[in-house]
Amino acid sequence: MSMFLDSAVIEVKAGKGGDGMVAFRREKYVPDGGPAGGDGGRGGDVILVVDEGLRTLMDFRYNRHFKAKAGENGMSKGMHGRGAEDRIVRIPPGTTIRDAQTGKLLGDLTKNGEELVIAKGGRGGRGNTRFATPKNPAPELAENGEPGQERKIELELKVLADVGLVGFPSVGKSTLLSVISAARPKIAAYHFTTLVPNLGMVQLKDGRSFVAADLPGLIEGASQGVGLGTQFLRHIERTRVILHVIDMSGMEGRDPFEDYLAINKELEAHNLRLLERPQIIVANKMDMPESEENLKAFKKKLQQLKADEFADDVPIFAISGIAHQGIENLLAKTADVLEETPEFPLYEDEEIEDVVYYGFTPDEKQFDIKRLPDASWELVGRDIEKLFAMTNFAHDETIMRFARQLRSMGVDEALRARGAKDGDIVHIGSFEFEFVD
Repeated sequence: MSMFLDSAVIEVKAGKGGDGMVAFRREKYVPDGGPAGGDGGRGGDVILVVDEGLRTLMDFRYNRHFKAKAGENGMSKGMHGRGAEDRIVRIPPGTTIRDAQTGKLLGDLTKNGEELVIAKGGRGGRGNTRFATPKNPAPELAENGEPGQERKIELELKVLADVGLVGFPSVGKSTLLSVISAARPKIAAYHFTTLVPNLGMVQLKDGRSFVAADLPGLIEGASQGVGLGTQFLRHIERTRVILHVIDMSGMEGRDPFEDYLAINKELEAHNLRLLERPQIIVANKMDMPESEENLKAFKKKLQQLKADEFADDVPIFAISGIAHQGIENLLAKTADVLEETPEFPLYEDEEIEDVVYYGFTPDEKQFDIKRLPDASWELVGRDIEKLFAMTNFAHDETIMRFARQLRSMGVDEALRARGAKDGDIVHIGSFEFEFVD
């Protein structure tokens, strides 16, 4: 079974803020000591951090839930609770992060140590010290901690390689990678294909180097999900130069030129911009009979594809991976093309969504009203549910403050406009109260 995993869906939950405390000074000879309840501590964030030592998303196969700790509650004598530590989740370089519900792009992390706060911890609730006023010097009023952000995200790994080796199964990509680098992909005399991308560092004699990837073999219809489908195609999106490996011997009974057209068709169908990358044709297995004749016919057909006589020729290098022939010239040309080729941005047409945003949006409704089958009412909405979660219902003053906040949000008027009458039951989560007209 393959131990490579390049996509995963995980759930993250930041820590809740600690609750503020209602407390009073009770010291000998200090009458009416006043409020002394401290604030709660901040809840921990969930942070994605790139670790260059990771190569797959295998760690997320069985561990899909990541939760940060809550902040410490406030204490008496005005002592604040301690903030919680952040939860660090390590991911391999080249990981794209999306919101699983909306599909929005949240980040694309490629550099070692790069971070993304994917879920923000809640702030600590205020203790009763914060609510003291000249009119109310001893308030029995404190807030619960703010809930931490909770979300489901999709992780998708697109390998980081400068050069991608593409081609049909069994054309010699894995053999070529093993020859030009220290990578040791599994190679055998079976008619099958590499199941996972293999990376190798290629070092030239002149000191130049680049990372090459032997990518899983393509078949016709891959862009529509046939075979390994887009499991392969996603990994070529980061490469800057494509080495198109073709079995020029035709020993599998396939026509080399038809193979060339079929692979390019799949690249174009997956992403039109893939064909913008420089491509070098690698005519492999030139030590086999009939390879020379097939290469001549291939070049002749390739010339007929040119738009006009002034169009640039696609470079072709005749090699034998098994016999180690023609390798040096191929690598030198690849390094030359890399030096002239900039990186291709993957998401230039797609805006990265702010992961954490606390600003006020005028058009955003603070709450909605629903009529339940039992003729009661339900208030739903992010703002009103957050207000409910941060209200400490153990104290009468806090309950009265909650009622005033609802009124200031326009809840009373909205319920009245919907037809609510005196004595109707209104729900907010697990809490219910009577509507008083």
